[in-house]
Amino acid sequence: MTKETEKQRWQRNFADLLQELRVAQTGVQILFAFLLTLPFSNGFDKTSAFQKDIYIVALLAAAAATAMIISPVAFHRALFRQGRKPELVRFAHRMASGGLAFMLIAMVSAVLLITDFVLDTGIALLLSGLTALWFLTFWMFLPFSRRSWGEDDPEEADDEPQSLSD
Repeated sequence: MTKETEKQRWQRNFADLLQELRVAQTGVQILFAFLLTLPFSNGFDKTSAFQKDIYIVALLAAAAATAMIISPVAFHRALFRQGRKPELVRFAHRMASGGLAFMLIAMVSAVLLITDFVLDTGIALLLSGLTALWFLTFWMFLPFSRRSWGEDDPEEADDEPQSLSD
């Protein structure tokens, strides 16, 4: 097996990140589209002021997530063929992380909006809190608890050199 060059590693990191962003982008775009159409549907006029506030939080968080998750494309266009792949990968990583944070807010807010519409507020808050914990478990707690896996195996080591990591 041949060792990849630093340039090849950055190219692979960028390709991997783009694949991840494609998955996240689809999810956030579906949620954003749903939220954009919600005020025009029957029954929205029956929502309380609290539910309308939750809706605004969900809508703005989905918009922020969409902007951050798509932003690496614009950044790549601006830096195209300038040999700045490490900068692009670091930027895309930050935007993907921020986009996921906003997507978490949007999804939990959307769950709160719907559950508060159909259930008592207390139950809606409990279910939304459990939803947030569920997402945080799979998006943060488990991944960060496993960061040390493979440290003894150079093939499984972190893809970024320590001097260039965040």
